[in-house]
Parts: sequence; C-alpha cells; structure tokens
Amino acid sequence: MSGHLNLSDLAISVVEPSPTQWRIISGQLNQMGVTRLDHFKEAGAALTDMRGFKPDLVISAMHMPDMTGTQLVQAMRSEAELEAIPFMLISSEESDYYLEPIRQAGVIAILPKPFQAQDLTRALYSTLEFIEPDQSLLEEVRLDELSVLVVDDSLTARKHICRVLNNLGIDEITQAVNGQEAVEVMGRRFFDLIVTDSNMPEMDGKELTQYIRQHSHQRSVPVLMVTSEASHSHLAGVKQSGVSALCDKPFEPREVKSLIRKILSADSER
Repeated sequence: MSGHLNLSDLAISVVEPSPTQWRIISGQLNQMGVTRLDHFKEAGAALTDMRGFKPDLVISAMHMPDMTGTQLVQAMRSEAELEAIPFMLISSEESDYYLEPIRQAGVIAILPKPFQAQDLTRALYSTLEFIEPDQSLLEEVRLDELSVLVVDDSLTARKHICRVLNNLGIDEITQAVNGQEAVEVMGRRFFDLIVTDSNMPEMDGKELTQYIRQHSHQRSVPVLMVTSEASHSHLAGVKQSGVSALCDKPFEPREVKSLIRKILSADSER
C-alpha cells in the first residue's frame, strides 16, 4: 500500500468460530467502510491463508476449535513473514493466563465481548497508524538521530516495540533482556531514550529506573515504561521511581508518539 490510507483500504482476516459473533463483527466493520474481509472458523486455516496473502490486520477470538488466540498470535510472531502483521483480540476472556501472553506479543488492542463500536473504531485507526505513521506529532524531533535502548524480557514484545519505533523513523535501537543487562549496556554508551517493560527477572523496570536516576552516568535520560500492570499501588511506586511516562500494554502507536514527543521536548527544555 502507498499514499494516505483509509479504513476502507484495510484488508482484514477475522478468525471467529461463532456465526453470530462473525455477523456482529463484520456488520460493525462494514458500517465503518471496511469490506475487504476474510472469515475463518479455525486459526490453522487463517495461518495458511495469510502465508499466501498477508492481511493488514488479524482480528481473532480467544477460543477456536484448533487453538487459542494466544497460540495464533504466538505462531504469527514466530514466522518472519507474518510477525509484523497487526493483531487484535475480541474476547470475553478475563484470565491473565490467556491475556498476558497476548499483551506481551504486541497487539493493537484487546476488546471485550460485547465490544463498543467506538473502541473498534479506535483500534482500526491504531492499525492505520501502525502501518502508515503520521509524523506530524514529532516534526520537531530528529528521530533519525535518536539512540534508543529497549528493555523487555519478552522477545516478541521487544520486536513489537522496535517495529513501532522503526515505523516512526527511529533506526538506532539497542535491545536488552532485563534491567541488569540494560545497566551493563548503559555503562558502555549513552542513550537519548529508554523504553522499558515493568515486569522482568533479575532487575525489573522500577529497579532499573531507580538505578538510572540514582547511580548511572545518564541520570536525566527520559524513561518510558510500558506495563500491563493494573495495580494502582504498584503504578504509584513505579511513578515515584522516576519514570518520565507510563504507557499501557497493549499500546497505541499514536499514544507512544505523543509520549515520546512530550518527554523528549521536556528533556530538551531542561
């Protein structure tokens, strides 16, 4: 695809075994002008099809006859040709056992059943933003000159974050699997921005941020923390550790851009 994208340009694969849910989802998409839809009742058939024709977005239920939505997105992320395809879950599932791996895999959105039309619309615009980012929010930031450190123990999450940053025009990205490795990397070079997960082994995001603010040679470097943690007490502690901004997982590309603009602009004014 090239040029300015619209919702009507999107080609979407919907994996939904329930005929009723398929009618609801396709009906809402049609109302938004999205008509290029392929419907699959099983995830395996969807995987086979997308190897031949890559959709712009996959919308999936959690529970299918042959595998779960979690297993589907993990299978996509394990194949080089499919790993960058945006993924959205629509499910009544509330268990973190199923949802946390979905969040870690890097998804556009997780919507409940029944979902609100405005939430689906927002997620579709996030898909457009992921595919074709609007650079206007970051016009004053020289993205091609930024050096960014991405810290996350999940390989799929790191890849997703790096894809979003690459799409924004940020190419100089270093990766670390946890806070301890990040500390070692920061001892060898300086960065303009740190993007870190919250929950990690060895040294988590909060401990990493505290180390940066109290002991490193880069105490003023902006830190953007990406977290799926919902506990208010935990988040309050994270904020007190000195993070520049918090971002939910899954995150919206436009939100990431807005936060990067905010924290880098604030840093330049110091």
